[in-house]
Amino acid sequence: MSSYKDAGVDIEAGEDAVERIKPLVASTNRPGVTGGIGGFGGLFDLGAAGHDGSMLVSATDGVGTKALVATMAGRFDTIGIDLVAMCVDDLVCQGAEPLFFLDYVSVGALDAEQMEELVGGVADGCRQANCALVGGEMAEHPGVMEPGEFDLVGFSVGAVKRSDVITGENVEVGDAIVGISSPNLRSNGFSLVRKIMFETAGRSLDDPAWDGADATVADVLLEPSVIYTPAVLAVAQAFDVRAVAHITGGGLPGNLNRVLPKNADAQIDTSTWGVPPIFTELQRLGNVATNEMFRTFNMGIGMTLVVPSAQVDAVCDLLLEHGHPATQIGEITAGTSVVHLGEAVTVSQ
Repeated sequence: MSSYKDAGVDIEAGEDAVERIKPLVASTNRPGVTGGIGGFGGLFDLGAAGHDGSMLVSATDGVGTKALVATMAGRFDTIGIDLVAMCVDDLVCQGAEPLFFLDYVSVGALDAEQMEELVGGVADGCRQANCALVGGEMAEHPGVMEPGEFDLVGFSVGAVKRSDVITGENVEVGDAIVGISSPNLRSNGFSLVRKIMFETAGRSLDDPAWDGADATVADVLLEPSVIYTPAVLAVAQAFDVRAVAHITGGGLPGNLNRVLPKNADAQIDTSTWGVPPIFTELQRLGNVATNEMFRTFNMGIGMTLVVPSAQVDAVCDLLLEHGHPATQIGEITAGTSVVHLGEAVTVSQ
């Protein structure tokens, strides 16, 4: 039976590392720092630092080992979209509008055409997110990386009025949890994806992604991440959005819990949405336990919003207007910041 840990990624070790570095991060605090690490974005209060204005929110991330799949396929034009998505969709969890973005590309040997494609994808993502690509860095690392190899990381800064910061503090028992559809893997869990697809199953990039699929393995694995930020901002401006969680590595249990108050749980009904076929194919090929799938992948839900139950239909309608199907996937109950998964999983065709 396959697991993310067997593929080389230890979620528990990552959580331990975060706990160990918390005091190191706290030691750098200065006026303006709001909260600590553990949220999706880091907030900075310009007013508290002696400057007038809104709160700044910052986020940084990378594309992980999805970069290896892009290298295998020789496709570099969309993975920059993943990079932007991973950063700006963290910012919007605090209600922030992304303002600008910087990227860092490290390569074994500089290839101008490859670089143009990589940064072109970043620019595409920035246009989708309505933020400016204001700079970046290219670095050659011969001896560390082979020619053709690359890594891609990014950093984004957004702003939000103090009165509009989304904290999760107002989440109440009885609130609804809205899940926004994710049609693909986005940019998470690829260490396990590669192990299952290319080692366990011996698939090639040109094979059909699953029996009867029109798309190849490469097509499906490299499909770029959806960028949810503009739609979430529109909903936050129109409705009482009490918490937002970006569903990345750790899945629903490891991300939605981060925005729950200490006295609340999230009850998720996994039968309320259809899981895209790539997830069930990976589970079948790798003999992965269902709970491991939900702790590793988004399983078809890319973002969650906690809103009053009376606003669910209107929220879902507005999200659909922005091109994102959404539905209520659960509710808030009394508890201790735990996400509970229930009911059977249905599979999209």
